[in-house]
Amino acid sequence: MSERPRGRPRRVRGLGGRKTRRALERGGTGAARALNATLGRWDGVRITPMFGRWGYFAGERLFACFPVRDKDRDLWIRLAPADQGRALREPGVRPHRRFGRRGWIELTIESEADVPRALGWLRRARAAAGRPDPPAEA
Repeated sequence: MSERPRGRPRRVRGLGGRKTRRALERGGTGAARALNATLGRWDGVRITPMFGRWGYFAGERLFACFPVRDKDRDLWIRLAPADQGRALREPGVRPHRRFGRRGWIELTIESEADVPRALGWLRRARAAAGRPDPPAEA
């Protein structure tokens, strides 16, 4: 994956003409800002606020999301089944409370220092989101 060139700031989609919260205008705060800055440089990644979370999309597929509010810390990542199994063996990684059977995991991001630990899984999720869905079993 190539990096997006530096220059103008990443535009946040989905805000329309309505008044925005300062956190949205700045691209997040704390760990969310670090995630948005990093993922915003990845080719083909679109960042959209949705339902109180930053949604990270590869094309039309959501591959991760992180809370807009600074007090929430749970990063959700959608992985391929084999990657999900590997991720769940790491300390601090747990299946998503509702969507674990669909490949989603959760990990806690307390500060910007925790972001590099998540980037490997986010790269894998981004790659998996770019692949077509396997055919449904009958």
